[in-house]
Amino acid sequence: MKSNQRIKVKLGKLPKPSKTATPLSRTLAHSEQIKDVVVECAEELSSVNIALEQELADQEQPAGVEKALEISGEIEIKVQDAAEQLAAVNIALEGEIKERERLEHQLVSVKAQEESARHAAFHDPLTGLPNRVLFNDRLEHGLSQANRHGWNLAVMFVDLDEFKNINDQYGHDVGDTVLQTISQRLKETTRVDDTISRHGGDEFLYLLMEINNIRDATLVAKKIIEAIQKPCNIGTRDLVIRASIGISMFPKHGKSANDLIKSADKAMYQAKRLKSGYAIAR
Repeated sequence: MKSNQRIKVKLGKLPKPSKTATPLSRTLAHSEQIKDVVVECAEELSSVNIALEQELADQEQPAGVEKALEISGEIEIKVQDAAEQLAAVNIALEGEIKERERLEHQLVSVKAQEESARHAAFHDPLTGLPNRVLFNDRLEHGLSQANRHGWNLAVMFVDLDEFKNINDQYGHDVGDTVLQTISQRLKETTRVDDTISRHGGDEFLYLLMEINNIRDATLVAKKIIEAIQKPCNIGTRDLVIRASIGISMFPKHGKSANDLIKSADKAMYQAKRLKSGYAIAR
């Protein structure tokens, strides 16, 4: 064979697919690299066969060379066929990846919708605080724990004083902004195991889990009152909101969720009448 007709086949290491890709995407990338190598081999083999045929065309062929060329040609066809089949597999694999990605996106969307619906079912839409349903569920759970371990817990009924005047004087948009501001302050006073909820309108319920005595509850009530009384900056206005809080203790003032809430509600009205800030159930 003449030197200018000699063809060298040099195959390097296949590059590794990116680790950031999904396993299936990495498999496809690797398969594409293999296909490219197979195609390259088919082309190189074809060139070698052509060169050999040209080299031996005008020469007396040694025994077995013709058969070797025939076998080489058959191998070339098989390699080309393998490249075509591998390309078809890669196309199918690419379609599978796209379908999986579509399903994964769809699953993420469905989960997000479910989470949103679950949140909406248990939280107040204006303030984002737990609603009555979630509060009652946590209170029932708290009572179960308190009964089992002999703990005390407290329920506080929080009502914003003369809140109706804000809606009447400044409008419901300002009233909603005030409620959102107060709700954020209440969140910031809540311990990890406690729950603050919007009971409705300008009323809130606060569950204090595992407290030692009524003094602990009154300390929390004072903090809530101080937090609420900080001026609410609404546009150019600084509105000062005051609150009345009723406190009931388990088991002293009730052993059921309903009894504790009713006792705290009555105490709240007593605090409102006396303008004392907070009052303890009798």
